[in-house]
Amino acid sequence: MRSEQAFVIGYDITQPRRLARVHREMCRHATPLEYSIFLLVGSVADKDRCLGEVEALIDRDEDDVRCYALPLRGFQGRIGRASLPAGIVWTGLPAAVA
Repeated sequence: MRSEQAFVIGYDITQPRRLARVHREMCRHATPLEYSIFLLVGSVADKDRCLGEVEALIDRDEDDVRCYALPLRGFQGRIGRASLPAGIVWTGLPAAVA
């Protein structure tokens, strides 16, 4: 049985070409919440695969990539403008805080 978990992955890439490559790679594995903040829902192996692919693209001396596991039943919410256009609903994204 594959246990799924949610991870927030963010990065700060110093060089524009590397930044574009990392962004494209992250879009293959996770859902962008902001330009450099992603939500990955999957197994630990999925997270490790994603970070391994990204690690091959970055300069470890100049760039910063961070990954945080979200609690399985932790609070999830957002305040402000929706991440997706009106009429598009993805139930894996946090709901708005009223």
